[in-house]
Amino acid sequence: MGITTTVEAPPQVTEVLNVSFQSKDLCPVARQGDGGLGPAPSEPASRLFTVEPVSSGDSHPRLVITTLLVTLNMIQFLYNFITIVGGLTLSADLGREPGVGQANWMAASYSLTQGAFVLVTGRLGSIYGHQNLVLAGCALFSVFVLANAFCRDYISFVAIRALAGVGGGMFMPNAVAIMTTVIPPGRSRNLALGFFSAAPPIGGVIGALLAGLFIEIVGWKWLFILIAGCSIIVTAILAWVFPREQPIDRNGKIDFVGACLGLFGLLLFNIVWNQAPSVGWDTPYEIACLILSVLLFAAFIVWEKYFAKDPIMPVQVFRAPTFTALIFVVLLTYMGFSITLWYSVSWQQILRDISILKTGIHFIPFGGGAVIAVALAAWLISRVAAQWILAIGIGTVIVSNLLLATMPIQQTYWAGIFPAVLLSSFCPDLAYVAAQLIASNSVGRRHQGVAGSLIGTLNLYGNSLGLGFAGTIEAQVSNGLEIGDIVLGYRAALYFGMALGVVALILNFAFVRMPKDQRQGWDESLESDLSGNTSALASAVDRRMVSSLG
Repeated sequence: MGITTTVEAPPQVTEVLNVSFQSKDLCPVARQGDGGLGPAPSEPASRLFTVEPVSSGDSHPRLVITTLLVTLNMIQFLYNFITIVGGLTLSADLGREPGVGQANWMAASYSLTQGAFVLVTGRLGSIYGHQNLVLAGCALFSVFVLANAFCRDYISFVAIRALAGVGGGMFMPNAVAIMTTVIPPGRSRNLALGFFSAAPPIGGVIGALLAGLFIEIVGWKWLFILIAGCSIIVTAILAWVFPREQPIDRNGKIDFVGACLGLFGLLLFNIVWNQAPSVGWDTPYEIACLILSVLLFAAFIVWEKYFAKDPIMPVQVFRAPTFTALIFVVLLTYMGFSITLWYSVSWQQILRDISILKTGIHFIPFGGGAVIAVALAAWLISRVAAQWILAIGIGTVIVSNLLLATMPIQQTYWAGIFPAVLLSSFCPDLAYVAAQLIASNSVGRRHQGVAGSLIGTLNLYGNSLGLGFAGTIEAQVSNGLEIGDIVLGYRAALYFGMALGVVALILNFAFVRMPKDQRQGWDESLESDLSGNTSALASAVDRRMVSSLG
């Protein structure tokens, strides 16, 4: 039986905390007029919000929806990992021969748009419905994955992947919002989010193996057709089982100016760095676009601080203790993590002439380690201060890059690649779990959703940006196409990835603080202290309990 908490909300509060479902079986949380989240029709303008957590008896619809969301998450990361393990061969097939900084867009394009759009699509879900955004995002993803199968040149392939990333960006925050809405805080939610966070590495390993099988034997075109077909089928089932939804903030406003400034700034800055390795910094448009991206960021900050009525990124969030340092820690950590993945693949395929299929097999420990990391993070969260969990995740990035940077050109898999891949698999889950927990405990209650979305953005965006920085360093160090020249560039990029981790670790120890978290169940203190604008909370009830997502 759920516990009902009644809270008097100030007149300016216009949103509820949860998605309002019309299905009694799925979620009795949000029915209006009968003790749900909304007020009875007779309530005066100064309303009472009644929050009734989901009862444990309504588990089957939640289980089906959670399973489908986890499956879709796995499919999307399966697609993403194909171009990490098979990106060099795909680039060659599409007319872009492997070389210094020539193929990084294969891996970077999807994460670029997915990370950038995560920042705004959670707010869109609050207004138009989280379910609608999930379905629209998955439909968009499926269409462009299918289109990838028919691309015949490198530029069109990369552009289509970037468009597929928009669908992934629509899916990610709204899927989490749905799960945290229908599942109460505690072991059930942590388990569900743990499966959700384990899906990407498992999907990645499956994608790596399928990439080898299809690219070498069947033909890569059929792999993208298969992925698109699976995504369409699962999305159709999800659309059928979803209950009718009442958007949280149906009459809410969107900060279009802020969204455009922020998105274009993020996209342009990343494009500049990922394009630089292949065209060089002496290309005039590179410098011009870099300056323009910085100006867009500055305009975004000014607009959000002084002009936006409903800012998508309130500047007050950066005044919170720990938070500003945390965002740099997260960004640098994931930049270093992406460098580990990309150069572990490049080293094997370019320097050691290992096949795609064998490279995929070499990544099997990555999936196993990530599953262990999910369980480890859930176990540590109530026992160890979160900044120490974050430090462990950062440490795996440092050691992984160091192992790769110092190994000889030819070496047994077990001595270098294996420990580096296994260690790096612990980073995403440990770092993301800790960062989400620290972020949501650092900012005010009205900025919970904003903080969570920003951490999600930095996670994905850092994966793409890191490849651009590393590719630039590789291009500057490598002076030719001989093995000796190539390995110098690889080592320099990997040492840079290690340095990013060291800086992140120093910032973490110096500025990031949060005690261990031992809560269980619905956080009534959160419900009882509602004030001002609650739109930031709309995308995730009690974001502080998102302790197993990575």
